[in-house]
Amino acid sequence: MEVQLTPDQKAFVRQAIESGRLRREEDAVKEAFSLWEERERTRAEVLAVVDEAESSLAHGEGLSITQDSMRELAESVKQRGRARLAAEQSKPR
Repeated sequence: MEVQLTPDQKAFVRQAIESGRLRREEDAVKEAFSLWEERERTRAEVLAVVDEAESSLAHGEGLSITQDSMRELAESVKQRGRARLAAEQSKPR
């Protein structure tokens, strides 16, 4: 597979290599895919929660939504995402 980066993206990768943040260009691609995968997992979790909520509403099981309940939900999603990211990063490559 060949990936074409914009000049700005190339400069960004070059800067990361020069600063020691990355060793090679391939590391940038791997990290980008890792972040994309995590974002997609989080997105799938959110969509599953939305589907569950819509199903509950359809069955008359709605819950009152408040700022506090939304903060708790957001914190829960963040914690699960962080746990998954930590698990992914601890896997041997």
